[in-house]
Amino acid sequence: MATLKIKPKSACRWDFVSLGEVMLRLDPGDGRVATTRTFRVWEGGGEYNVARGLRRCFGMDTALVTALADNPVGRLIQDLIYQGGVDQSRVKWVSYDGVGRAVRNGLNFTERGFGLRAPVGCSDRGHTAVSQLKPGDVDWEAVFAREGARWFHTGGIFAALSESTPLVAREAIQTAKEHGTAISYDLNYRESLWKSFGGRKRAMEVNRELVSQVDALVGNEEDFTAALGFEVEGLDENISRLDVQSYRRMMERVAKTFPNLKLVATTLRNAKSATRNDWGAACYYDGQFYCSTMREDVEIYDRIGGGDSFASGLIYGFLMDRGPQWAVECGAAHGALAMTTPGDTTMATLAEVEKVMKGMSVRAAR
Repeated sequence: MATLKIKPKSACRWDFVSLGEVMLRLDPGDGRVATTRTFRVWEGGGEYNVARGLRRCFGMDTALVTALADNPVGRLIQDLIYQGGVDQSRVKWVSYDGVGRAVRNGLNFTERGFGLRAPVGCSDRGHTAVSQLKPGDVDWEAVFAREGARWFHTGGIFAALSESTPLVAREAIQTAKEHGTAISYDLNYRESLWKSFGGRKRAMEVNRELVSQVDALVGNEEDFTAALGFEVEGLDENISRLDVQSYRRMMERVAKTFPNLKLVATTLRNAKSATRNDWGAACYYDGQFYCSTMREDVEIYDRIGGGDSFASGLIYGFLMDRGPQWAVECGAAHGALAMTTPGDTTMATLAEVEKVMKGMSVRAAR
């Protein structure tokens, strides 16, 4: 494996650019989707959440490439994105036909779960504006050549939206590569997205083709198995402790299969219940394995977005040239903190992340 080459900030407008869908999340709070009478709304999306984390928690200059239908729901999503500080100058606004026959914005109804009751998601995202993006719709030369980006990120959720979105991802990856931008891909396998789109077989075809072109790969054990065909040998859903060495062997196999990869990273999660997990992370970089501090019995308020927050902390470490061990510790700490608050996106500060990394007390700060 080779090391990542990241362009200096002085040469780029953007530290980080992401490509993906942003949906409106409707959260029933402590209730259930089927019985609630009120919802709280958040914005969220696998690729976007990383950009927001890098901006909101870590102060990086980040931008989003997506498309939204121009109606009040789209403008609500826009307003929520404004609060996170991610630049929207590359958002494509698509005319709305009044009822959503041709184009619409995605909705995501998500329960947090509690104890023995697992989190549940119900997406309503067919015919969304971003799923209809085609090659040529985005001026990637402007993003990567004229403006400049140090890091580009997309993933398996965007690639699963339609027949055309993998082509858009490939176009973006190829242009980013031409201009020396570091490229990451989060597998983020979602069975519901691939169900009517060729299933796991198609997911593997699409993801393996795109992964063969990027520098860094992020996922969890389900992602690596379902999206790439790599199983974590010896993994047992009922284990009481995580077998870190099994993950190490899996990441080594991934790196050997895809020699273009310079970084392979994964969260390490043993879900004891919806609200209590063992939690950590690991990465394989330049032929070496790095594992974060493993935290047992982490109490969880809302697990959605924990993996994305891990990715943003990990990437921040590499953008700041802090080394792989620091980067994986930062990602693990940030992911853990993100799961202590509601919504898909982080509410943590860099000072809080660093405090968790140092293992400091959780006594009230006043």
